[in-house]
Amino acid sequence: MKYWVGIEGLNTRFFAWLARRVPNERQRLLAITIVAGGVCGLAAVAFHVSAAHLYALLIDRASAAPGHAWIWWMILTPAAGGLVAGLGLTYWVPAAAGSGIPQVKTAYTFRDGAITMKEAAGKFVLCALQLGSGASLGVEGPTVQICAGVSSFLARMARLSPTNQKRMTSVGMAAGIAAAFNAPIAAVTFTLEELIGSLDQTMLSGVIVAAALAGVVEHSILGSNPVFFVPRLQSYTLAKSSSLVWYALLGLLAAIVSVAFTDSLLWLRKWFKELSSVPRWIHPAIGGAATGSFAVVAVLFFHLNGIAGNPYPTLTLALLGGLPVTAMGVLCVLKLAATVTSYSSGGSGGIFAPALFMGGMLGGAVGYLDVTVFHHSADSIGAFAVVGMGAVFAGIVRAPMTSILIIFEMTGGYGLVLPLMIANMSAFALARHWRHTPVYEALLEQDGIYLDRRHKPHDPGALPENLAEELGTGEDEALP
Repeated sequence: MKYWVGIEGLNTRFFAWLARRVPNERQRLLAITIVAGGVCGLAAVAFHVSAAHLYALLIDRASAAPGHAWIWWMILTPAAGGLVAGLGLTYWVPAAAGSGIPQVKTAYTFRDGAITMKEAAGKFVLCALQLGSGASLGVEGPTVQICAGVSSFLARMARLSPTNQKRMTSVGMAAGIAAAFNAPIAAVTFTLEELIGSLDQTMLSGVIVAAALAGVVEHSILGSNPVFFVPRLQSYTLAKSSSLVWYALLGLLAAIVSVAFTDSLLWLRKWFKELSSVPRWIHPAIGGAATGSFAVVAVLFFHLNGIAGNPYPTLTLALLGGLPVTAMGVLCVLKLAATVTSYSSGGSGGIFAPALFMGGMLGGAVGYLDVTVFHHSADSIGAFAVVGMGAVFAGIVRAPMTSILIIFEMTGGYGLVLPLMIANMSAFALARHWRHTPVYEALLEQDGIYLDRRHKPHDPGALPENLAEELGTGEDEALP
């Protein structure tokens, strides 16, 4: 009780200090937006560095164990990480489960963007642990939830109006994406496509400022492309116009992979939710063991990981055209299976990185067709891998503008404008035609949450039973 009284007193003194210097709320909103951009960048750096250290400490050491012991360690390490995460997600902070994007969208729609610091801290700790132990998930979605929690906290500290608190959630999302990919332009478009849905001038300006600042902070501390390394000297261009037929095929295949991923994810997640014979906190351990088993297959046959733990080093090999076609095809399937099990079992982590990995492997495999049939240069394999990343991302996440811009910003592949547009828009249109509901909305609807009130009106104060705690209500914050 004394703790909460102390926190409330500190908040009151902070607001009094801020109000004396910035009495106008519009000015306070700008000031808090600038602060949020910098603080979110620092939070993202801390999260990414923590995940990287845990990769090296846990799953990388497991894969380097001597003799045949590595096989058991590769299976047991993700299972142990899933078990610890499952306990934390069940008894400490249920709202930290999942990608992070659906949770932010729910807070934005139903709670004026309120995301508690407990939720953000839980996401930081449990997600970093599960990723480091080998879950086939990514840091990008969790970074969004962490940064949205930080910006929401700052908005409440400054006692902004509910409307401006909601705007600050979009600021946090943009800062999180910008910091995760070092791609501030794509961060703005993603926030517009996925969260805002309209051009609110005040909101848009804040999003741009925060994305730029978060990107600058991450870039200045970790350097260019802190999470995802793409060799800048690699030139990605459309060398022959005849390759466009294979890029069109890539768009079709990317849509198929996207639908297969989404359907598998939803089916297995439903199965786990109905698995009442096994305690809920054990479910992520089951998913972790399955993920480790898939990783063992990849290492045994191809001497490559990328399935459990950090996928980007293996993906970089595909972008350089350095993987055989068989390896890329099998790794795409294994990554799909591993991500579905890691996520559906109740784990904490995002699907951005797995989508890019699957797309890179699929695109590289199609690139071999281009080389074999048309006898084009082997350099085109890397170009196809780049386009495949964007195409599968567009098919799964359903953010077509972002899927193009994020590839441009990460790879500098501006010579692939036409192939990217053909493959990405084909994957997006076909995936939407076959499965109209995007993956994040489908996940929420599986929990009984409908963001589109026209589809099913929903009372924000009456979330489904046992779900209010999972989503975070904000009541554990001693803030107005």
